[in-house]
Amino acid sequence: MQRLSVLLPTPNGCYDYLSAQDLPVGQVVQIPFGRRTAWGVVWDSPIDPSIPDSRLKSILPIQDYPCLPKQTVKFVDWVAGYTLSPVGMVLKMAMVPDWDKASKKPLTFEDPSPRAGTVTFSEAQAAAIRELCQQREFSVTLLDGVTGSGKTEVYFEAIAKALEGSGQILVLLPEITLTGAWLSRFQARFGVKPAVWHSALTPKQRRDTWQAVLNGQARVVVGARSALFLPFQKLDLIVVDEEHDPSYKQEEGILYQARDMAVVRAKIANAPVILASATPSVETVCNVREGRYRHVILPERFSGAVFPEIRIADMRRRDKGSQTFISEELKRLIAEKYQAGEQILLFLNRRGYAPLNLCRACGHRIQCPHCAGWLVEHRQKGRLMCHHCGYTRPIPTVCPACGEKDSLVSCGPGVERIQEEVQRFFPNARSVVITSETMADPEQFAELTRQVLNNEVDILIGTQILAKGHNFPNLTLVGVIDADMGLAGGDLRAGERTFQLLHQVMGRAGRAQKQGLAILQSYNPDNLIIQALQKNDRSAFLNEEIETRRALSMPPFGRLAGLIVSAANQTEAYRVAGDLAKTAPADKGVTVLGPVPAPIPLLREKYRFRLLVRADKQVRLQNIIRHWLARQKIPAKVDVRLDIDPYSFF
Repeated sequence: MQRLSVLLPTPNGCYDYLSAQDLPVGQVVQIPFGRRTAWGVVWDSPIDPSIPDSRLKSILPIQDYPCLPKQTVKFVDWVAGYTLSPVGMVLKMAMVPDWDKASKKPLTFEDPSPRAGTVTFSEAQAAAIRELCQQREFSVTLLDGVTGSGKTEVYFEAIAKALEGSGQILVLLPEITLTGAWLSRFQARFGVKPAVWHSALTPKQRRDTWQAVLNGQARVVVGARSALFLPFQKLDLIVVDEEHDPSYKQEEGILYQARDMAVVRAKIANAPVILASATPSVETVCNVREGRYRHVILPERFSGAVFPEIRIADMRRRDKGSQTFISEELKRLIAEKYQAGEQILLFLNRRGYAPLNLCRACGHRIQCPHCAGWLVEHRQKGRLMCHHCGYTRPIPTVCPACGEKDSLVSCGPGVERIQEEVQRFFPNARSVVITSETMADPEQFAELTRQVLNNEVDILIGTQILAKGHNFPNLTLVGVIDADMGLAGGDLRAGERTFQLLHQVMGRAGRAQKQGLAILQSYNPDNLIIQALQKNDRSAFLNEEIETRRALSMPPFGRLAGLIVSAANQTEAYRVAGDLAKTAPADKGVTVLGPVPAPIPLLREKYRFRLLVRADKQVRLQNIIRHWLARQKIPAKVDVRLDIDPYSFF
């Protein structure tokens, strides 16, 4: 009998078992576990010699169970070590529930044809294609192209080249709503649709796709960040589209940055990775400047289209007491474009009707009972909603605090309120509100895309879901309702995210032959970021941002890790956070700040405190934090969540 270590997809780690055969690492097995049976995976973990064979149970007879590829096992181990997460919980992301339930009609995936469709390329695109198609082994290339430059068609050619081999290709997209239009373009180019992986799939679709990836039938997979953990047998190429997008950071469960993990996954596979963006992240730009990443540039829009003219509407000059949120200048331009039969996009990154309900009589603000946040008014649904925990209640007719009738007023705009203004000023215009709530799946967005392309919509009003990946040829005007919204607060990446988001959304205008125009409504028009956007000067913004971070030793010139301590009891949470601070590491090049209440100090009925670890770039931060936490006894009712390389600080 062989002694083997078996990893369960739980936080508890590995257990030793006996086996009549020497099974390979990665083999899925069924084991007796307590009074039940469980699934596990043979793992390369040390065997405990202190436990005699007589106390060990045996692995149940092996049937036709899959074996995870060695690269998947290595990737799971790497992610667990980097994020300081239980390896079993990372393994859970690489498995699918009920994978053993055989489908009567499993999904099948036809092989894409590298030459099913043809495209005419510009000289710059052709040069980029030659550079990308030369890469065979591990390398990282930034495909840096302005919005509308044809980046997708360029990396499609790299996919076509990779398909000439026998391996598999993974394409990551930041939002599942982007997959509809992307799939149509892929099918037009390669003759068939690829395998798809995202949270909207049914359990059967997930099982069938997982099996097709494992057996190599699915040659091309397009998916959200979790697609990185699929059991690819042989990865020949990874593409990360919109590599700058903050959606690639997983903020629940295992906290990881999918763009960075894609680079790791490609290195394990010895495969090239392409990072595509019109507004690349500061980290990626620094890697290019320091020579670690290759750089391929598409400087112009395809087919002669030009980037839109950008104007600033100074909101400080509008009439005092104005109750509207669309400036007179933007209103005039909307009227011009509407009369000309052209389409308009109004952008405001705030769902609902208003972010706050306030009592005029007593000043009461209606808050979520479970979170330290205001309830957002969704007038079309007649509800107040918490965007943190999902709590909802009807819109009250009297103030919950003082009982005054008809005293509640809606403060500030959301996209529903902007649509209300549009309907008042342009009653005959066909407008539609587009958010993650109104467009919950790719099919809905595909139908919207059809309507827009058929000119069945005049004015689109939406959030960041409209900022990227969409090509509407008749859309010539973009109005940003509140260009300053993302600049408030002390978030390290607030400026970067604002520049990227607004640059991307302005890039939706004028993507065909008609000249585009973008209006930035701002109360702070002299701000460096607003000025860089108005001048379309990405270099000015990046240079300033990079030098600021370098001076402060902030990422990518230093390292950060966040510790979030939470508990239902506020006193207990603060005590544990304080104890962690008292035992904080005193290593050279490491500073621990806090504890302080989190920006959202109460979330889902848990009180939250944060500590921030700042370290020099060369410091082995994971080792230091691992030893620090090992010395601390954490009560069962207190949760300590670790975030290596935090991207948000809520």
